[in-house]
Formats: sequence, structure tokens, C-alpha cells
Amino acid sequence: MTTKGATAIATGRIARAWLMLGLGVAAQTAGTVFVSAPAFLIPMLHQQRGLTLAQAGLLAAAPTFGMVLTLILWGALADRIGERWVIAGGLALTALATLGAIAAQGYAGLAVFFVLGGMAAASTNAASGRVVVGWFPKERRGLAMGIRQMAQPLGVTLAAVTVPTLAAGSGIPAALLVPLVITSVLAAACGAWIVNPPRQAKPAVVPVGSSLNPYRRSGFLWRIHAVSILLVVPQFTLSTFGLVWLVADLRWDALAAGVLVGVAQFVGAVGRVGTGVLSDRVGSRVRPLRWVAMAAAAAMLVLAAADAAHWSAAAVIMVIATTISVADNGLAFTSVAEMAGAAWAGRALGAQNTGQFLAAAAVGPAFGALIGVAGFPLAFVAAAVCPALAVPLIPRPAAEHDHL
Repeated sequence: MTTKGATAIATGRIARAWLMLGLGVAAQTAGTVFVSAPAFLIPMLHQQRGLTLAQAGLLAAAPTFGMVLTLILWGALADRIGERWVIAGGLALTALATLGAIAAQGYAGLAVFFVLGGMAAASTNAASGRVVVGWFPKERRGLAMGIRQMAQPLGVTLAAVTVPTLAAGSGIPAALLVPLVITSVLAAACGAWIVNPPRQAKPAVVPVGSSLNPYRRSGFLWRIHAVSILLVVPQFTLSTFGLVWLVADLRWDALAAGVLVGVAQFVGAVGRVGTGVLSDRVGSRVRPLRWVAMAAAAAMLVLAAADAAHWSAAAVIMVIATTISVADNGLAFTSVAEMAGAAWAGRALGAQNTGQFLAAAAVGPAFGALIGVAGFPLAFVAAAVCPALAVPLIPRPAAEHDHL
């Protein structure tokens, strides 16, 4: 093959990798819009329909409960059949669940379809991560996964600026049209254009003493899973109750509060790219992860103090705390995928998200009840404890290279 031909092939592969990244981000964003939409119904449910914060938080957590049930199964399916139809099929099922939620009568029916939609939306989490890891080389994965991890805050941003206003003006069914349209469009797009990344051939002989199961090689993945569970608490405390805090505590109107939450999530999305690039530069995922954990604990404590003291800058501090609280996801996700290897990446990423969403699902009712009893400042302090506990659990940077 000529040099010119090899260059053309390499250029084509790079272009395809970026297209796959774009589709992966869009797919994950669509799923996140559905999963996060119920959280932005909380002000209406609490103030207009009389639900307690714990009750509204439980309804908001329903999609996350659903995700927990199927994340590992979707990851295993992606390991077996590839990413394309896992993502496209999951989004199509999410759209159907959204239709059911729009037609549901009563909160029980609504919760059932939220759970079903969460079960379907989980498909995009592990599978879109596999696409990125499969198409990008190691030296660019931090950047690529940082961009891919923008999907979650971008999805929350889109839900924040649309769902509260639509719900307040036209009710829950109108608000749910947003995730319905987005998941339907992306299901078709991903089915048409996603290409599964090339896979390495399995070795004919496995070296003596080696283990294909990365969970048996060391405790690295277990520790990253535990760290991520702890770090997700401040993130979901702010994404679930940030809007209601602005409306109920700071007396903002729903539209302005939704815009600020959206701005905070968007800034956080950009921050994920920055931490991804930083991890590429320093040659480590866990070193920046430690810095993020320490900063998250400090930011939540400052937010608690600002709220208790009624500082005028409290809303700005919330934006900063939100930015920091979402910065760890790409680092941990990339680390898990790299340590698991191609044969186990889907299951490992599914396990990673299962732990995170178990914690996230508990945040809604647990912190809703805590806020109702003790108020927002003490709830923010409780959220700060979790990243502080995560710091000593983060593996040493040298451990990243022990099995690569």
C-alpha cells in the first residue's frame, strides 16, 4: 500500500471516529433528557399539587431505578452484538415508554413508565462509551471521553430550560414531548449511521496465570466503582434539588431558575472536556480524579455556608459546585474502560453506571426527606461528606499501568 493510500485510510478512520463520537454524545444526551425530566417536575408537583419533597423526589428517581435494573445487561449485550443496535433499539424503547408516560393516568402509572423508560435509556450509557473507547486511541481517549461525558450535563441542561416551563404552562404531558421527540429522532439516526468499532481478535492461547476477568486481577475497578458512587451524591443532589432550591429558598421564578441550572450544567459539560484533556496531559486518570474529589467536598461546604448565611453569591457558588461535581465522570469512565479491556468494557461500564445510579436513585427520596427535616444547608453538608470519603479510596496512579 502506498503512503498516500495509508494516509487516506487513516484520515477516513479519524473522521469516522469523530462521527461516532458525535452520535454517541447525541444518543446519551437524548437518554439523559428523559431520565432527568422528572426532576424538573418537582417544583410543580411540590408547590402546585401538594406532594412532599420526598414523594416528588421518589417520582423523579423512578427512571434511575429503572436504569439500575438493566445497565449491566445492556453492557453485556453490547459486548456480544455490538453497539449500534443496542443504542438505537434502546432509544426506540425509551420513546415508547415516553408515549406511555404521556398517556398515563395518576402518579403510579407515571412512575411505572418512568421506570420502563429508564430501563430502556440505560442502553446508551455503556454502549456509547464502548463506541468511544473502540474508535479512539489511548492518547486521545481522555479528550474523546470528556466530550462524550458532556452528554449528561447537556441532557440535564436541555431538560432544565424546557421541562419546568412547559409543565407549569401546559402540564406534564406537554413537558414529556421534549424527550419523546429527541429519543425518536436519535433512535433513527443511530440505527442508520453508527458503525461498531473494529475489535481485536481474541488470543488463541491465554498466558498461564492471567485472567480475562479484570475484577480478579486487582481491586482497581472495585475501588473506582466505589469512588464513583460517592462522587455521584453531590452531583445528583444539585441536579435534582438545585431548581427547587432556587425557587423555594431563593425565590427565583421557574424560568430563570431553569436557565441558571442549565447554565451550570453546560459549564460542567465543558469542564468534563477540560479534565479529560488534563488526564491525557498528565498521563493519568486517577490523579485528576483525586483533585476533583477534594474540590467537590470543598465546594459543597462553601455552598452550605453561603445558603445558611444568605449570601447574595449563593447562586454563583451553586454554578461552581455543579461544575466541579460533574467533572469526575469522564475520568472514572475512561479509567474503567481502559482497565477492563475490550472484552469486558461493556459489562464493566454497566457495573460502573449501576453503582452510580443506585446512589443517584437514593439521592431523590433520601435528600428530599433530609431537606424537609433539616433544610438545604445541612443537606449540602451531608453531600460534601461523600467526596471527602472518596479521596482515600482513589487508587495510586502507578496502579493504572500494572495490568496494561
